This record gives sequence, C-alpha cells and structure tokens, in this order.
Amino acid sequence: MLTLPKLTMRLKNKVIIITGSCTGIGKAIARKAVSEGAKVVIHGLDEAPGKELVSEMGNDRAVLHIEDLTREGAAERLVAIALQAFGKLDAVVNNAALVKGSDIHSTTLPFLRSILEINTIAPFSLIQAALPHLTETRGAVLNIGSVNAYCGEPNLLAYSISKGALQTLTRNLGDTLNRENHVRVNQINPGWVLTENEIRIKREEGFSDDWETKLPKVYAPAGRILRPEEIAAAAIFWLSDESGPISAQVVELEQHPLIGRNPPKDMSVFEG
Repeated sequence: MLTLPKLTMRLKNKVIIITGSCTGIGKAIARKAVSEGAKVVIHGLDEAPGKELVSEMGNDRAVLHIEDLTREGAAERLVAIALQAFGKLDAVVNNAALVKGSDIHSTTLPFLRSILEINTIAPFSLIQAALPHLTETRGAVLNIGSVNAYCGEPNLLAYSISKGALQTLTRNLGDTLNRENHVRVNQINPGWVLTENEIRIKREEGFSDDWETKLPKVYAPAGRILRPEEIAAAAIFWLSDESGPISAQVVELEQHPLIGRNPPKDMSVFEG
C-alpha cells in the first residue's frame, strides 16, 4: 500500500504583516497564509472588506489595522499591533501599492513623489521598523513588485519607476540583512493580475465589461491573465522555511518573456 507523506502546515504559528491585504493579491496571500497555519495582520484603507476578511479567518488568526502607510509612525503601529496581538513577528509582506497611469508629459513631481511614498518608501519604512523583531525570529520579508520594474508600460511611468526602486531595495537589503541579521528579503514580480482594483480601473477607462475575455496573445498567451491566488501560492514558499537561506532574489510570475516586451499605448482592442 502506498503511504502518502503527512501534510504539514508550512507557516504554522508564523506571524505575518501583509500590507494592502483587504483586497486583491494581498487578500489572497492572507487567506493562503492562514490556511497554512499563520496568524496575520490585515492592513488596508477600506474597513468593510477588512472586517469581513478577519471575520472569515477568525479573531484568533487575524487582526485588522486601517491606516494610510504614508502617515508618520504607521509602520511602527503595524509592528506594535502584531506584537500585541500575537507576541512576535516572523514576516512582512509589502504588498500595498498605488497604481495610477502617467507618462513623461503628465507625471508632475508631486505625483511622482506620492507614488514613491506608497510603493517604495513605505515598504522601506516597514522593513526598518520590523527589523529588530524579524532578527529575533530569523524572519523574512517578501516584497510584491511588478514586471514593470524592468521597462514599464508607457502609461505607467511613475508606477514603473517606483517598482524599479523597490527591486533595488530588495537586492540590496536581501544581501545585507541576510548576512548581518539572518533576515531574508525576496521579491515577487507579478505580471498582469485580475484583481478587483484592475477590474475597476479598466471599467473607469471605458473598457467593455468582458474585456478580460478578449485578450490578444501579446498580453496573454494562455488566453487569460493571472489570478491573485496564483501569486499567493508562490508567496508561501518565500515566507516559509522551505526557501531556506535564499535571499536577495527576484522572481517573475508571468506567462511570457518580459525583458524588452513593451506593450503599445493603444489598447483599444478591449474597448467598446
């Protein structure tokens, strides 16, 4: 008789802060993490879906914090909530991001600064605040970047700059903190993901309700774009002890080669 290996929870009793986890990729990561035995700090700006998610997971497994990460002391408060609720901190997932279109002509300096504050400076601040506690647990940081870090879409200039900077942050700290603090820092760069926010943005841009079913092969060779749950499945490896001492790595989750692939501005194929 074939004996199957006993399944174990890959994140059993690990405490993880996940920013931007009331919806989208962050929500999927939170759900997957809890299913693997973790306790999580849910964070976001929209209280209603956050409360619903905590209720789904249970108060013994999740706690909610609603706050703009650009506020002074926000990072320290997130860390304090994790310690107060669960007594330690094993990992941080920097997922929260602001996605707004701009190009060289429309990107003002205040706009660029606002994107950098959320997408690059806030992750740095949270790593800095969490570091003493991650050092104690030999923990991990997982940054959620974007394939736009390499070249970027023409209409996502500021966003692409911010994700390029986040990638450099990951490479730099992933080396330094692994050597000096035994804290691993890695990054996932997702491609195009069908999140609630992406659906909302496309509707606001005038795309048809069924745009995701009309994707040309240049965007989606498989006939569809990625789902948040697929990003979450990959995230668990980097948050678990399975990834061992691996640090300073950036992994692309996309269905086509991405270096040099720069989609055109005209996406009218989805409209109408």
